Amino acid sequence: MKVGLIGAGGISRVHADAWRALGVEGYVTSLVGAEEIAAEYGFELVDDVDTLIGLVDIVDIVTPSSTHADFALRAIARGLDVICEKPLAETAEIAATVARAAEEAGVRLFPAHVVRYMGEYAQIKAGIDAGRIGTLAVQRFSRAGSAPQTPWFFSERAGGGVIRDLMIHDIDQAVWFAGPVESVYAVQNPPTVDDRVPAPVTAHVVLTHRSGVISHIHGSWVAPGMPFRTSVEVAGSEGRLRYDSAEDNALRTDAVLPEADTDYLPPMSPQESPYFAEIADFVAALREGRDARVSPADGIEAVAVAEGAYASIASGAPVALTVTTLTSSARTAEEATR
Repeated sequence: MKVGLIGAGGISRVHADAWRALGVEGYVTSLVGAEEIAAEYGFELVDDVDTLIGLVDIVDIVTPSSTHADFALRAIARGLDVICEKPLAETAEIAATVARAAEEAGVRLFPAHVVRYMGEYAQIKAGIDAGRIGTLAVQRFSRAGSAPQTPWFFSERAGGGVIRDLMIHDIDQAVWFAGPVESVYAVQNPPTVDDRVPAPVTAHVVLTHRSGVISHIHGSWVAPGMPFRTSVEVAGSEGRLRYDSAEDNALRTDAVLPEADTDYLPPMSPQESPYFAEIADFVAALREGRDARVSPADGIEAVAVAEGAYASIASGAPVALTVTTLTSSARTAEEATR
């Protein structure tokens, strides 16, 4: 299998690690840093994107968000399967255009929402689906870390912003756990001024799901050097599931206990890299002709919710979401989860 990596920024190394572990023939191109990736991972250096597309079977896009759709469409037009880092595009409409192009070309599109492959979150999803906490009611997510250093992250028009870049991870988890979103309300402090996102910055997003579940999502870009921290808690009619990266590496469950049981502690999450797990899942899905854990519809909806959050901040009011921009397959997937 020949894989082309477009981009050589910070996230490119964990993708390159995964591809090397899978034993593929790797190629890489980037305006900056491609030589280092090629040397470090044994990939072949390629001068430009179009040349790379002509050499490989799969394209892996790890570039700034504003370029995702263009590179994906160029690869799809040449009949290639595509893995694309989140977000799939700047807007849901553009994301749907990419998904539709892949569907019409008969190729696979995989939005790389890596948190679905993190053991603690996957265990929470399994616990919800198994009914361990009864009927899901409220979800709380938090994610905070040092603000990035590259300028495009601080331009919402360029696909950056704390909600679209950082909080989209937990937006995707909220939808994965509780289903499609009906309305979004969001606030940010300090506000973005003249398309310049301040740092440090904090945002809070409240989602009302069609199922009736309420999700509270907090995200912060904080001062350089501050440790990264993430937490999640989901509560239902019969208990709760929670995980906090600052406490330990175990997911703990507080639940109504069956008679004769004294405690419940799910097994520790696997030590396998979630970036390896997501890429391995996509490769296996290609080989086995099955769906991967993340679909194009998932990528579109995460972007739509983030877009709704920015619209809510601008208006100061909740924003209702529609599915008019989704592909037909995305709408079918949404109907199945209602």
